[in-house]
Amino acid sequence: MPADPRRWSRIAAITATMAYAGCGAGHSAAPTSPSTTPSSQSWSDDFDGPAGTLPSSAHWTYDLGGGGWGNQELETYTSDPTNVHLDGAGHLVIHVDKTASGYTSARIKTQGRVSAQYGRVEARIRLPFGQGIWPAFWMLGADFPGTSWPQCGEVDIMENVGREPSVNHGSLHGPGYSGGSSVSSTYTLPGGAPFSDDFHVFAIDWKPQSIAFSVDGVVYRSVTPAALPAGAPWVFDKPFFVILNVAVGGTFPGNPNGTTAFPQEMLVDYVRVTGVS
Repeated sequence: MPADPRRWSRIAAITATMAYAGCGAGHSAAPTSPSTTPSSQSWSDDFDGPAGTLPSSAHWTYDLGGGGWGNQELETYTSDPTNVHLDGAGHLVIHVDKTASGYTSARIKTQGRVSAQYGRVEARIRLPFGQGIWPAFWMLGADFPGTSWPQCGEVDIMENVGREPSVNHGSLHGPGYSGGSSVSSTYTLPGGAPFSDDFHVFAIDWKPQSIAFSVDGVVYRSVTPAALPAGAPWVFDKPFFVILNVAVGGTFPGNPNGTTAFPQEMLVDYVRVTGVS
């Protein structure tokens, strides 16, 4: 399926908003040198812990701030437990709210904590819903920001926009195939059921020179270097780190309107990386 021309990668915004990195008390979004980032072929987080606590700092850190994130987004990302916490029942909650001063949400990442190269990368997630709501489960090359985007590579495992409640977008971004020209495909739930009704498993099976996208075990696209534009490099045979976030508004989903209910929540049951035989 051709990429939506309104779609912009979220990573351009990280570079553009590094000035916001110190916004959260007790946390820093400053990147860790890739050389110090541990890499594991098998790791997981089941988000077990007391209700109201932050996710494990052994796995997760934060992107913080607002300013549009390069996509005309409306939210401000925080590390406040109001916006990101465990629910005490084995789930991570990213809580999106509308306040008198604007929208708040969270974006967490394993950058500088854990990275992975190859394997099955999956998360079981129940998505939020509504016009202008933009949840995502994605990955960036662990050499970012030393290697700029899109040369670092980006893998969007789950990306959903509120106007398409039953549709998941899976995409690869790299040099010559980024933003609105990414290598992208979609999966629609059977019967048009919304992703907000239940948990679903979003995954890639990642091997040298190959990435296969799936939802609930159904593979809907396998990508190899042959699928890239002529002469474009394959930049996915190296370590990547994981990101989970919910954006509000922007060039891809459009902004919330009178039909959009707040607060919204994305619930994540687990994130796992396991070997692929």
